[in-house]
Amino acid sequence: MYIPIDQMPDHSRVWIYQSNRKFTDEEVQEIEQTLQSFVEQWVAHATPLTASFEVKHNRFIILAVDQEIHAASGCSIDASVRVIQELEAKYGVDLLDKMNVTYKTGEFIAFKTLIEFKQMVKTKAVSANTIVFNNLVNDLGEYREFWEVPAGESWHARFFK
Repeated sequence: MYIPIDQMPDHSRVWIYQSNRKFTDEEVQEIEQTLQSFVEQWVAHATPLTASFEVKHNRFIILAVDQEIHAASGCSIDASVRVIQELEAKYGVDLLDKMNVTYKTGEFIAFKTLIEFKQMVKTKAVSANTIVFNNLVNDLGEYREFWEVPAGESWHARFFK
């Protein structure tokens, strides 16, 4: 069952997928239609999940499930990953590689491999104050409060030591 993401509780489990490139507005509309259809039919052990999604900054896909109503199962999580893989294939993007870093540079969002980001730290092209997207948040509460944070306040902090 679809619920708008802003109406989902903070304890809802969240999965964040970042694209290695920005989606066009047309692609975002198509992705939102695909995700809407998926979320409306998303089940765990034949029980509908209370779930939501959003596409942020034309680059991130966020899925959420209210685990207190009914938890996502391994099979239901696999189903969501299949949808993400289908989107990867359709749009020629990488959404599943967690070894990449997305950060803000002024008003723009930049994407680098982890190796490139580490090199930027060494050359001081980015700092502990650079806003990064912490895609390792576990629930909507963390997503709402700690997704866009200074690098020094996320798992990226280890690169500045």
